[in-house]
Amino acid sequence: MTTETIQITLPDGATREVPKGTTPAQIAEQISPRLARVALVARADDELVDLSKPLEKNAKIAILTPKDADALQVLRHSAAHLLAAAVMELYPNVKLGIGPPIETGFFYEFLRAEPFTQEELEKIEAKMRELAAKDIPNERKWLPKPEALQLYRSTNQEFKCELVDEKADEPMVSFYTTGKFIDFCRGPHIPSTGRIKAFKLMNVSGAYWKGKEGNPQLQRIYGACFMEQKDLDDYLHRLEEAKKRDHRKLGKELELFTVSDLVGSGLPLWLPKGATVRRLLEEYILQKEREAGYQHVYTPDLAKVDLYIRSGHWEHYHEDMFPPIDLKTEELVLRPMNCPHHILIYESGKRSYRDLPVRIAELGTMYRYERSGVLSGLSRVRCMTLNDAHIFCTPEQIKEEFAGVMKLVEQAYKDLGIKEYTYRLSLRSKGPSDKYVANDEMWDMAEQMLREAMDSLGLPYTEAPGEAAFYGPKLDIQLADVMGHQETYSTIQIDFHLPHQFDLSYIGADGQKHRPVMIHRGVISTMERMTSYLIELYAGAFPTWLAPVQAAVLPLSDKTIDYAKKVAQDLSKAGVRVHLDDRNEKLQAKIRDAQLQKIPYMLVIGGKEAEAGTVSVRHRSKGDLGPRPVDQFVADLKAEVESHIIA
Repeated sequence: MTTETIQITLPDGATREVPKGTTPAQIAEQISPRLARVALVARADDELVDLSKPLEKNAKIAILTPKDADALQVLRHSAAHLLAAAVMELYPNVKLGIGPPIETGFFYEFLRAEPFTQEELEKIEAKMRELAAKDIPNERKWLPKPEALQLYRSTNQEFKCELVDEKADEPMVSFYTTGKFIDFCRGPHIPSTGRIKAFKLMNVSGAYWKGKEGNPQLQRIYGACFMEQKDLDDYLHRLEEAKKRDHRKLGKELELFTVSDLVGSGLPLWLPKGATVRRLLEEYILQKEREAGYQHVYTPDLAKVDLYIRSGHWEHYHEDMFPPIDLKTEELVLRPMNCPHHILIYESGKRSYRDLPVRIAELGTMYRYERSGVLSGLSRVRCMTLNDAHIFCTPEQIKEEFAGVMKLVEQAYKDLGIKEYTYRLSLRSKGPSDKYVANDEMWDMAEQMLREAMDSLGLPYTEAPGEAAFYGPKLDIQLADVMGHQETYSTIQIDFHLPHQFDLSYIGADGQKHRPVMIHRGVISTMERMTSYLIELYAGAFPTWLAPVQAAVLPLSDKTIDYAKKVAQDLSKAGVRVHLDDRNEKLQAKIRDAQLQKIPYMLVIGGKEAEAGTVSVRHRSKGDLGPRPVDQFVADLKAEVESHIIA
């Protein structure tokens, strides 16, 4: 009897005939015993599969090892199962939720009456290591759907019953076993637990089942997981560094902002020092925009619901808006975006092609109903002030205007000391979706123009389908925090939709009406988010031009206080942000406190300085710089500020 064969194509293009039913593990062994030892999972065509999966048809096969990013995610998924297996051994009455891999590890959700304590996390981690050391196989099983439901009903696993009922479409349901533990899962998984070594349980947080308020609240245990211990150690080190730089912690220590339950979640209060940093950012970007030909406006923080119905925000965005305010005669709503207001300013007068481009800018305050679980200090708030602008131009002006915005972004980043950022084209997702305005021709044209604009500048970018705004594609400029997490801070969007919605026009050279194109852009994000980023970037030690206090005057004794007061007054008159520390404390205590407040310069004043009319200059990181005349110090500081030196 002839054995049926299939053709396997390897990543290098080589092919081989193997018996039907051969597994990727067997193929790895044929290629190299060493490859078989390090293999974790396989890719069959475009699908990740277990190494033990029998192959039934011709396929392109890749054996994934610890060097592959996809293999790391599978390892983390298996680590989540290992966590659940350990918890079930120690606490057999808990109810199971879900357990996916995440960016730096994994989590699993559990319903338990008592909260998991730190001591219990340590106990669970020890049990995980015990199970990992036993090198228990992860094995796939199939059960008919009625048996799968009965399995979970018999053990009172109501959440798992719900998942099987909703997600198991086929008659046979996929499960994975790790020793005694069995879990509804599509897989794939690594072959056994012995490869899971570099992991650590981190913390527990509350999570609503399926992320919906009103559902039961489960406990989510998070773990970090990497291929190698070195990678885990590096991650934990970055985590410690991130804790030191956490803008919420530094915001309190440096007296930058505060929050109050009487005001509400996501509504921070800017303290004088934080307000100074914000004001400096605002003044900086306003000046740069004036130089670039922008006209600044003021518009209200709220408007009729009708405005947002017309713009489309109500249809596509109303779940993220605050509820309307019913005034009986009309309904007003806090604005989530500034663009409809700027559109009305554009159409307040007749426009000619000679007027274009029209660049309208505003530090516009907006309101978004962010869910309480995602609110965080200044970085995620419900009330935010965006460095916003809208450019109304002809189609022929798009590339030039786009380049002008990019130049403004890169100059701002240079002056702010931001060096690590990437470009992402956020596009519409493929296929029909009610998330986006339905107009294929408009989308194709806008996306093509964005690509052409980026290509003409020679800038590298990645594409992200599904990340576009509802009305058009956009370029998002992504900044990474100390942990490497990327967030959008600057954005440029090409919009053909809203000019159509509002029937905007200009008179062309031919005397006929034409439709302008609208470019939405934000250069330095919201004042809240950018301030939070800069606090963490500099660990609170702002460059001199942004520092809320630029110099601390430190008299050595009561004998020099009068001179110290005069120095402080002269500095203040010269525009230096100065603090006089005239406390009855030793000099070392004053220097220590100035260092803790991250003040760039400390001006020590003793008898010699008072007699000579100088100050002894000390820098927070460079140490003693020696004596200088006061006028010379002011001149040097102003030069440093004007050149935006990052020191």
